[in-house]
Amino acid sequence: MKRNLSLLIILFYSFYCFPSEIISAEANVNIETSIRDISKENEAVKKEWNGFKIKEATLNGVAYKVVFPKKANASKNWIWRARFWGHEPQTDIALLNAGFHVVYIEVANLFGSPKAVKIWDGFYKFIIKKYKLNPKVVLEGMSRGGLIIFNWANQNAEKVACIYADAPVCDFKSWPAGQGTGDGSKKAWQACLVSYGFSEEIATQFSGNPINHMEYIAVQKVPILIIVGDADKVVPVAENSALLEQRLNSLGWELNMIRKPEVGHHPHSLKDPKPIVDFILKETSH
Repeated sequence: MKRNLSLLIILFYSFYCFPSEIISAEANVNIETSIRDISKENEAVKKEWNGFKIKEATLNGVAYKVVFPKKANASKNWIWRARFWGHEPQTDIALLNAGFHVVYIEVANLFGSPKAVKIWDGFYKFIIKKYKLNPKVVLEGMSRGGLIIFNWANQNAEKVACIYADAPVCDFKSWPAGQGTGDGSKKAWQACLVSYGFSEEIATQFSGNPINHMEYIAVQKVPILIIVGDADKVVPVAENSALLEQRLNSLGWELNMIRKPEVGHHPHSLKDPKPIVDFILKETSH
């Protein structure tokens, strides 16, 4: 009798207690897995950058950053930096102090190609929706960053408040191809060809660089400030910014250019960024 009673007790726990524990354990595993999946999919790291909170995450597998001002200004302005994150950051820091957000998405080796423009299209929509930022953005591009800011802006000029370009590449035949007076970069040139899907022959005949278009930017009268070193041998002014200026003039628009005498490709920006910051604040105040 005792043996039968013990057997009944074991059966009772087997059918009514153990399954609930198993289900509970499985649920915990599923919850943990879900958390891991979410974390992996929206991998975000929050830390500080120059005293400001920064979020680092990925969107569709592409790394991006958002730096938050201590207090956003009423217009929810933002500056979108292209390439060389954190290099000569004085303008970005000054704008953060003025209530701007600073954002960045990695398109380093795409050289302003249609793929890069597509990534920027998606990122713009994402940023505007998620952070409720101003529909008009300030673009900032140093060196090769010039290709993406001008290519994207010429397709989206109505979304651009103004452009700050620094020693910008405006024609990939000048850099990285090195088909002018500059040395170019063989490695970067090969990466550029791959990003566009061009042979070298087709690339040489390509007429879609910033120096060849700018039409929509001119129509929308997007304010542009370019800072260059007159002695730049990496991205020669005569093959890039000067041709961009000529193109804009032919379309009835103009740009502002600050020339640094006897300065090469580096250092970028200005030691005192006030002229840059004043330009941006003026163009985003209306």
